[in-house]
Amino acid sequence: MIRSIPWLVAMLLAASPAFAHAFLERADPPVGSDLPTAPQTMTLRFTEGIEPRFSTIEIRDANGAVVAIGKPHTAPGNDRELRVALPELHKGRYTVTWHATSVDTHKTEGSFQFNIAP
Repeated sequence: MIRSIPWLVAMLLAASPAFAHAFLERADPPVGSDLPTAPQTMTLRFTEGIEPRFSTIEIRDANGAVVAIGKPHTAPGNDRELRVALPELHKGRYTVTWHATSVDTHKTEGSFQFNIAP
């Protein structure tokens, strides 16, 4: 029994939990895209599950004005995608800033742009 204690302590120290973060895997509209028409929805897909109550999406137009959108939500049974309906967007460049809280409470953030071509 005495010989197994150091082995047990070593195993417990080595078995630390994996702390993951939800990073943006892909977006629709795609990051840096030039779109011929305005999208009706935005979907951000993350590498981990997202808690929508503590996650946000903000969209600004080329003048820096905030575009009014609803609260983002996840699809039933898919907590890795954050979705939001978009109002009618006009031609021009848009900047998306997101803040995501994963289901394990880690926070990440980022931004990207897309363009609706004239």
